[in-house]
Amino acid sequence: MSGHDETGSWFPVPDESALPDNLRGLFAKARERLGFVPNVFRVYSFRPERLSAWFAHYRQLHEPSEHLGAADREMIAVVVSVANGCLYCLVAHGAALRAELDDPVLGERISYDWRRAGLDARRSAICAYAEKLTLTPRDLTRADLQTLLDVGLTLEEAWDVAEIAAMYNLTNRMAMATNMLPNAEYSGQARPGGDTRT
Repeated sequence: MSGHDETGSWFPVPDESALPDNLRGLFAKARERLGFVPNVFRVYSFRPERLSAWFAHYRQLHEPSEHLGAADREMIAVVVSVANGCLYCLVAHGAALRAELDDPVLGERISYDWRRAGLDARRSAICAYAEKLTLTPRDLTRADLQTLLDVGLTLEEAWDVAEIAAMYNLTNRMAMATNMLPNAEYSGQARPGGDTRT
């Protein structure tokens, strides 16, 4: 184990060489695609088998569908992370949202205040549902589900909205419980004149 000050983690961060082959492969793919290894991978590798399970779930939830694209899925992550005040996830998924939208201005507006970002009815309904599930889950009713169906989502996609929001509530809390810090590289991604890799 070694201390990786850049992760901020209060838990030991294993040396990459000590990780199982599948996780070393995941780290290598991240370096190839992003140019760095996200701190969430480094911090979660304290429990390697849990990182593998979490990442498999993450990948499933981020598969785009007809009415719930990749940008929408990142938008849910951002809305939940703002509501929870999660620094790591807001910075990381804010960068991903800017890239998926191919619109850094809209991505930034959603990150700061989705209500004033000029979203259409479909995206506004998705954001409202994700925020309510995060902040006041006991107040959810069948009518909230209906708001997603009314803007064109299928039942399966509405389930995905709920599951993505729920998963990011878990992820936010783990990021905060470990004191996880966002990689500096995220700040320059998908901005005019910045790194456009996603």
